[in-house]
Amino acid sequence: MGVAASQMERKGITTRRGNINRQIEVNNNQLKQLKARIRKAKDWLYAQPIENAPRMVEVMTRISNGENLNTRWKKIADLKTQANVLMFLQNNHITDMGQLADRVVKINNEFYDVSKKLKGVDRRLETLSLHLSHYDNLKNHKAVYAEYQGMKPKKQEAFYDKHFEEIQDYQNAEQYFTKVMNGRAKLPIKEWKAEQSKLTAERFSLCEDYYRLKDEVRNVEVLRKGVDNILNEERSERQRAKAHGLDL
Repeated sequence: MGVAASQMERKGITTRRGNINRQIEVNNNQLKQLKARIRKAKDWLYAQPIENAPRMVEVMTRISNGENLNTRWKKIADLKTQANVLMFLQNNHITDMGQLADRVVKINNEFYDVSKKLKGVDRRLETLSLHLSHYDNLKNHKAVYAEYQGMKPKKQEAFYDKHFEEIQDYQNAEQYFTKVMNGRAKLPIKEWKAEQSKLTAERFSLCEDYYRLKDEVRNVEVLRKGVDNILNEERSERQRAKAHGLDL
C-alpha cells in the first residue's frame, strides 16, 4: 500500500490505495463464493442418476405450482424466478438432466476463464494505480521538495517538520520510480493512463460476464430444488406403497 497510505489508513483516513485494496478483497471473496456454489452444483448433478431423472418440463411444472406463497410480493418474486429459469432453459436448449449437467460444466469453464482474466486485470490496475499515485506525489510536492532542498541546513529542520508528509511522499515516489523504471528517465504517464482506461473498460465487460454466470448458477440452484422435491416425493410414495403392501 505504501508508507504514506498505510499511515493514513491507520489513522482512519481512507485513501485511494486503501479503497482499491478493499475492492479487490471484496471481488476475491465474491469469486470464491461463486466458485463454491458452482462446485456444489456440479457435485449434486454428478450424484444424480441420469436414467429416469425428471425432465425439465416436469421440474418447471413443480416450480410453477409453488407453495407457501402467502403474500403478493412473494408471488411476484416467484413469478420472476420462474421466468428467469425458463429463459435459462430455453436459451441453452436444456430439456433433461444430462443437458443441464453439460451446461454446468460450461459455466464452470467460463467462470475459471473470467476469474483468471479478472484477477489479472485487477493486478495490473492495482500496479497502474500505484504508478499514477506516486506520479501525483512527484507532481504535487515538487515545489515543496525543491524549496526544502534549496534551504540552508539550519532552516531545513523546521521546514521538514512542517512539510513532513509532502517531503516524505516525494522521496518515496522518487525511490519507487528508481526501482520501477530501471534506468529509464521519462515516465510513460500517457501510456499508463491509456492502459488504465482500456483495462477499466475490459473489467466492466468481465464483471458483466461474472454477473451473468452468477445468475445462471442461481437458476441451476432453483432447478436443483425442483428436482429434489420431485425425487423426495417419489421416494415418499414408494415408501408409502411399500408400507401399504406390508399391511396387506
